[in-house]
Amino acid sequence: MKSKFIVLSFPLYFSKKIAFSKDNKNNLSRVIIFIGRLSVALGIIVSLITVSTGFGSKKAIKERLADFSGHITVRSTRSNSSYNTSVLDNQGLDLKKIRELPDVASVQKYATVTGIMRNEHNFAGIIFKGVGKDFDSLRFKKFLIAGTSPKVTEQGFYNGVTISQKIATDLHLKVKDSIVTVFSKADQKPIYRKFEVVGIYRTDIKMIDDQFVLGGINHVRKIQDMKPDEIGGLDIFFKNVDDTDRNLPEIEKLIGYKNYAEKATEKFPQITDWISIFDTNIALIIIIMLIVVVINIIMVLLILIIERTNSIGLLKTLGASNAQIRATFINYTLIIMIPGLLYGNAIGLGLIFIQKIFGIIKLNPENYYVSTVPVDLNPIAIISISLGILLISGLALIVPSYLISKISPVKAIKYN
Repeated sequence: MKSKFIVLSFPLYFSKKIAFSKDNKNNLSRVIIFIGRLSVALGIIVSLITVSTGFGSKKAIKERLADFSGHITVRSTRSNSSYNTSVLDNQGLDLKKIRELPDVASVQKYATVTGIMRNEHNFAGIIFKGVGKDFDSLRFKKFLIAGTSPKVTEQGFYNGVTISQKIATDLHLKVKDSIVTVFSKADQKPIYRKFEVVGIYRTDIKMIDDQFVLGGINHVRKIQDMKPDEIGGLDIFFKNVDDTDRNLPEIEKLIGYKNYAEKATEKFPQITDWISIFDTNIALIIIIMLIVVVINIIMVLLILIIERTNSIGLLKTLGASNAQIRATFINYTLIIMIPGLLYGNAIGLGLIFIQKIFGIIKLNPENYYVSTVPVDLNPIAIISISLGILLISGLALIVPSYLISKISPVKAIKYN
């Protein structure tokens, strides 16, 4: 039993022996090992940064969209793609059960109408989003850069509005300034409303910042000839953005057949297309880095086999099988990779943590929808990258290791 164990553990034992041999410090192995470890470390660093920034960007954009307009929005089918919302149908709508769903954090009512803000400086086409007393101001707080969010009680007409930084810049507005907004309806005279700017926000999502103004829902009800208890839609927020897809079918059962549910990303198809690009880029970069690492590791293995031809001949003479010698050199090469994996993870994770804490690398939000490069430290992804590179490299080494079977013991012992 003991001899059988020795035979089975021989490749691992001998690979450790030559891997930690002092001879490696004075011959070609030293350079080859350094190149192999460097390629592995660079592959890990690039892969970690690619995955963390790719997933981080996807998550950050989805969260910004959802935190502004709800992870899921419920609207009337009569609204279609219009920004002037139709009255939400109450038939089959069970708001109580929606609020009681385990993953639901909050639900807020809203109604929207289009208009034009204007003053002596400029004008801006806007979507006036009227919110009620259940408006989730804590969730919205992250977007505020000045002032406050709307404080709506639904008693009378609340004349405060929170506008985007883009609109504030275009119209030269600041907190406490007044602004006239014109709303128009078919076959009716324009409706004028004077508002006070109570807050300024920025989401970095161009389609939102260019258009949306938040105010009291009663203004929209009046303009749209809605009854005091009628609403144009519901914004449903979940405890986690990843809960959206799982809960969508359940939400659809509770809203009635005359209303429809829409995910935040579906409102802006151009952003959805942009997010899908991340998956392609992540896969492409990881495949390229994997190919580079595998090529370098195969090169390391072949050079080590050539360099240790004498040792291979001696092992064959002593009775070692080709399979055992191949396993020895594959283990040897994988052991060489481990320091590269450790250094790569240390440097890669260090750079990611620095970006996460300090946000050093900035982006143009008009092109990327975020102002700093976001990162997502997913433990499963981090472990999968290291294990994946190690496993694929091990499998890739199997074919070139068959070179060992071509080496003649007699010629190998004479080889210098």
